[in-house]
Amino acid sequence: MGRSRRTIPEELLLLALDPATGTTAQPQSLDLGLAGAQLVELAMAGRIAPDGDRIAVVVPRPTGDPTLDCALELLRRRGAPVRAVHWIGGPRLGLRQTYLSHLERCGMVHAVAGQMCGVLPTTRYQATDTAISREIKARLDTAIRTGVPPDPRTAALAALAHAVGLGKHLYPGNEGRSSRSRLRDLIRHDPMGGLVAHAVMDVQNGVAVPARRPAAPGGRTAEQVPAQAQVPGPIPSQPRHGAAARAVAR
Repeated sequence: MGRSRRTIPEELLLLALDPATGTTAQPQSLDLGLAGAQLVELAMAGRIAPDGDRIAVVVPRPTGDPTLDCALELLRRRGAPVRAVHWIGGPRLGLRQTYLSHLERCGMVHAVAGQMCGVLPTTRYQATDTAISREIKARLDTAIRTGVPPDPRTAALAALAHAVGLGKHLYPGNEGRSSRSRLRDLIRHDPMGGLVAHAVMDVQNGVAVPARRPAAPGGRTAEQVPAQAQVPGPIPSQPRHGAAARAVAR
């Protein structure tokens, strides 16, 4: 089931979905990854483009995908390029659930109601066709095994999977160490995917979002961030240990 072409957020979520438990791996960092994956998908659709470490809307025309178009509209309302770390670090309440519901409507997963401790209601999501998830992972496996540069979509997916810590989920244990290392190395094959993946890791590492400078009389500062894409309060600055691409433990 499912469509012939899946978006990168959808594929990232399907990679994170545990077929045995119906839960998602790395749920907190996955929310950041989904926000970043939306940026990559919009860039591949020609709607946005990198401008240094910022993201600029170049074609505001809707894509036809409601979840992507919501993100595109929020970016358009900025009126100026936004730093990738600002966008990804902003509140994304319900984004994972939005995509799970989206996958359910597309027929790629189905919800299974249950209870925790026999009292609290829970919902698990099972893939309706595990062949889809196997095909997605097979693309990563091929890139890792052969060393041949992957297509941009696979490279971006690999970068995001590494950034949110899915390497330990996809290639567990000591036997998966070399595969996790090669997954990290695939980050260099897609510039937009690399930019977004580094921003995801920066947010996780507590790299500071600059405090808003006082606005000039009658105007806004360049660093002023709207409520839709704002980190709630400045994040304390922390030293970084090593390059951002090595931020996620092997």
